[in-house]
Amino acid sequence: MLVVPRARILPAGGWHGVRTEGLADALRAIAAFGEFRPRSAVEEDPSWQQIIPHMVVRGRGGLLVMRRLVASSEARLRHQFTLGVGGHINRGDCAPGTDPVVAGTIREWREEVTCPVPLPATLVGLIKDDTALVGRVHLGLLWWVEAGDAPVTVRERHKLEGEVCGPAALRSRYLQLESWSQLVYDALLAGRLEPPSQPASRLRLPASPAPVPTLRG
Repeated sequence: MLVVPRARILPAGGWHGVRTEGLADALRAIAAFGEFRPRSAVEEDPSWQQIIPHMVVRGRGGLLVMRRLVASSEARLRHQFTLGVGGHINRGDCAPGTDPVVAGTIREWREEVTCPVPLPATLVGLIKDDTALVGRVHLGLLWWVEAGDAPVTVRERHKLEGEVCGPAALRSRYLQLESWSQLVYDALLAGRLEPPSQPASRLRLPASPAPVPTLRG
């Protein structure tokens, strides 16, 4: 998985919450010092920061909210709700000369959701939570995805269930949200997540069509 030395990407130390400044510096640190290491070697070592794209999807009715089921690969987060589509960036995501952040983000998008049309994504923040073991070893790249009227649905239904929730429904589930999602919700409520006019990075997420049902005779 893609990791960066903590001292390189967090030279001033960690924090608790979402930061909207320093995004270009973080991307430069990933490009200059990022490397791929086995998960077993870094899973409990906060001196290496695992880079996690975290895509928050906003549609006309609210935000896409997902609940991790028993089959989810991350046992520590099962049954909690998340606002983010994403996961680790792997060596296999990257063809020679490609940006691992872009390649890994697009692969996670295609794996986790279905959407019939391409959607714009803007990097709006960094997520950090050093109060728990999971958070100490991860650094989130917060992408804001504008879906408009396009339907975005969960692909891995054996691992996740999802629905679009408005502000009232999100408030009622706040205590069931994963820590990162609580931080995202707090930043959203404070009006800090609108995409800037000159973002550090933009990308176009490709269409991710649903599988065609197979007819069985």
